[in-house]
Amino acid sequence: MQENLKLIIQTLPNSPGVYQYYDKNGKILYIGKAKNLKKRVSSYFTKTHDSGKTRILVKKIADIKTINVDTEFDALLLENNLIKKYLPRYNVMLRDDKTYPWICIKNETFPRVFKTRKLIKDGSEYFGPYASVGILNALLELIREIYPLRTCNYDLSPKNIEAGKFKVCLEYHIGNCLGPCEGFQSEENYDKNIQAVREIIKGNYNDAIRYMTDLMQDMAAKLDFETAQSIKEKIDLVKNHQAKSTVVSPTIGNVDVFSIISDETSAYVNFLRVNNGAIIQSHTLELKKKLDETNEELLEEAIVEILERFGRHSKEIFLSIPLELEIPDMKISVPQIGDKKRLVELSERNAKYYRLEQLKQIKIVDPERHTKRIMTQMKKDLRMPVEPRHIEGFDNSNIQGTNPVSACVVFKDGKPSKKDYRIFNVKTVEGPDDFATMEEVIYRRYKRILEEEGELPQLILIDGGKGQLSAALKSIDKLGLRGKVTVIGIAKKLEEIFFPGDSIPLYLDKTSETLKVLQHVRNESHRFGISKHRNRRSKSSFNSELEGIPGVGEKTIQELLSKFKSVKRIKSATKEELAEVVGNSRAEKILKFFSNRE
Repeated sequence: MQENLKLIIQTLPNSPGVYQYYDKNGKILYIGKAKNLKKRVSSYFTKTHDSGKTRILVKKIADIKTINVDTEFDALLLENNLIKKYLPRYNVMLRDDKTYPWICIKNETFPRVFKTRKLIKDGSEYFGPYASVGILNALLELIREIYPLRTCNYDLSPKNIEAGKFKVCLEYHIGNCLGPCEGFQSEENYDKNIQAVREIIKGNYNDAIRYMTDLMQDMAAKLDFETAQSIKEKIDLVKNHQAKSTVVSPTIGNVDVFSIISDETSAYVNFLRVNNGAIIQSHTLELKKKLDETNEELLEEAIVEILERFGRHSKEIFLSIPLELEIPDMKISVPQIGDKKRLVELSERNAKYYRLEQLKQIKIVDPERHTKRIMTQMKKDLRMPVEPRHIEGFDNSNIQGTNPVSACVVFKDGKPSKKDYRIFNVKTVEGPDDFATMEEVIYRRYKRILEEEGELPQLILIDGGKGQLSAALKSIDKLGLRGKVTVIGIAKKLEEIFFPGDSIPLYLDKTSETLKVLQHVRNESHRFGISKHRNRRSKSSFNSELEGIPGVGEKTIQELLSKFKSVKRIKSATKEELAEVVGNSRAEKILKFFSNRE
């Protein structure tokens, strides 16, 4: 496999989407859908393929591009659109008469509700498309069982009904229709049913499900279990039905969609091209920042570049942010609700995925550049004078004031340096006093570094809020380190970041890389402190009972535990067994001690 393909596969997301394989000339070879893009694409290069065509396809792949969507269902629809658009050589040909079906509410008096594969622009409403015909049919059957609707194609105008042109048919006599053709049902009453049908199709079918559940229970009470089971299966199908998709929407015509996300060094602009409501193209452009350009400036530049590259296709553009941009004969807007808004959100998501893939590739190919970028971002976010290449984090551990310890973990270039971790057994603090413990440990740590002329960190992270931070700062001030080292606190509940002298905490975005590094430091200090504290408590529980024996010191206790493994076994040992380890004199003292306690 080519190195560039290995890199692309390593950085693919574990999410639904469509993948496109290109040959060395940039021509699309194959388009496929996946529930998990990373697993599906990598399988082409790791499995042994029985088909000769598949082996040839894999050999020809020179580049891979992906489009990320919300669900596997959306991936299925998008794959269908793209195959019809590009007709890749290695795909099964899809013909228009095999496209996915829709539910139509016809634009007419006493509207019909039916399944169709053709979208006609006559004012009718279309819902879908449906990847599963079974779900669509179950939905239509449910609608017909709850709301009697006409199935005939008569022109039921008031004039024709008054003239008595039509007679009720068998559907009326078996209860499937209320006879609007002869005026037995008013248009107002019929339209109320259509409104209820519209809500069910949109997915607001709680009333319908309640009705069907009651019906199912009635059938079960009458011991008609076959009908009850049939109704239950219908309810389950409808509950699983997905009525709307942002991949295809008949309410949207031809439109170009642009969105932008950015970081300190680059901006990423995603472009989606929509044709008759279906996405037919996706492309993400990366722009390197030179002079602190704004997102608005970069997006304008990208729109011009992309339209020149791919041509002008529609008379409407959707954007993720407002621009003071005018393009002749084109309407530009920032959608706020509905399918249009969801299209913009899909575009933003693809820009984010592209950025993440690029960052993952940089991390693999150029780790120093990756580290530099994160350090630069942390310096800016935490208002530091220098990059935090050396971070030290502190966390206290005690249970009901027993065996208090404080952990110090060290991170270099954003990664744990475990050989530099330290544990402090608290010496001067009695009882569970986090503030005093923090003050003691910070003082001991940096007094020693100063005495030994060691390396001070650029950033000290205290696990806790204002109280722990203030306690740490007392020691920092005593040592004269204020202003030489940045000290901050992080409170767990809301991930608030506290700075000295600032009562208002900083809140970083939960996806921020700065926050992720700080969380890693905090979690690692907590883990390290807890593990050491458990060890100390364990040793303490072993030693406590033996420490009361006159003439038996710590070294003797360790020798006994090494031999007998537990206090219980020491108690049950004979004099001869004890004497082998500690001699006759101590053996007698141990036996006498335990016999007096019984």
